[in-house]
Amino acid sequence: MYWQPTASIENLHLRAALLQQVRQFFSANNVLEVEVPILVSNTTTEPHIHSMSVNCQFGQTSNQHFYLNTSPEYALKRLLSSGSGPIYSITKVFRDNEIGRHHNPEFTMLEWYRPGYGYHELMREVADLINQLFDVGKIDWISYQSLFERSLDIDPHRACLAELKQLIHEHIDLSFAIDNVDAALEVLMSHVVEPLLAESVGDVPTFVYDFPVGQAALANITVNDSSNKVAQRFELYYQGIELANGYDELTDPIEQRRRFLADNKRRRLLGLPEIALDEKLLAALSNMPACSGVAIGIDRLLMAKARADSISELISFTSDRI
Repeated sequence: MYWQPTASIENLHLRAALLQQVRQFFSANNVLEVEVPILVSNTTTEPHIHSMSVNCQFGQTSNQHFYLNTSPEYALKRLLSSGSGPIYSITKVFRDNEIGRHHNPEFTMLEWYRPGYGYHELMREVADLINQLFDVGKIDWISYQSLFERSLDIDPHRACLAELKQLIHEHIDLSFAIDNVDAALEVLMSHVVEPLLAESVGDVPTFVYDFPVGQAALANITVNDSSNKVAQRFELYYQGIELANGYDELTDPIEQRRRFLADNKRRRLLGLPEIALDEKLLAALSNMPACSGVAIGIDRLLMAKARADSISELISFTSDRI
């Protein structure tokens, strides 16, 4: 029986020091730390994020269904809509079916929102935080389109499914069928483009921005210099690890409802249960200020800081030790 922690005591000290640095950074930048519920009544509709369900007994007759939070996003947006100003949260989140070198079903997420910031402004603030934590100096930026053109000689915003499936056939031994453009792009990104990016940039943190509109999630849409519609979304990669995922946040409740319904349609096609829409979030969006937000995995930050091979080296007790 393994009763010992998976993280060393040295790495637990590293975690405490990094969390202190993060809190000092936000204190110096006048961003308020807030706590949000871990137990929530609604969860994400995204088909590729699997929520954990919890049944709670209230009194002797009422049995209510909840979820363990996959992200603090919805609660933070309700606070923003109530006039909180810039806020951040460091909290535990939970995602089922996620375990591996970079994943644990329970992990720690840092998420923050900046009213009045565009996503490029927020990227610069993320870069400031990364420089404070790692003292890396140089940070690179590349659009999703430029990255695909450099790696696979294709414009991802204009490519058809047949072209993408041919690239998958050339580069990847895939055991499952791909039936849409966004799924094909995600497979190429994870199996071909990300490894090439890690090789080319080395130890330089790199922002990838302006994602395909089909991967917008809760981001606004714009038109780039090549006249392609793109999602105002970015990700940050460092040491071959995706550290951050950020958006210029959607504040239109009608469009957000449409996207939630589209997610549920996709879930039906995949044989997944539909998720009830978060009506509280949709009601709040009309009052939410224009803002950008970003989520960063604290455990992955620590993995990069310690140059560890697995996230398990930075978590006191991973799911196989609890």
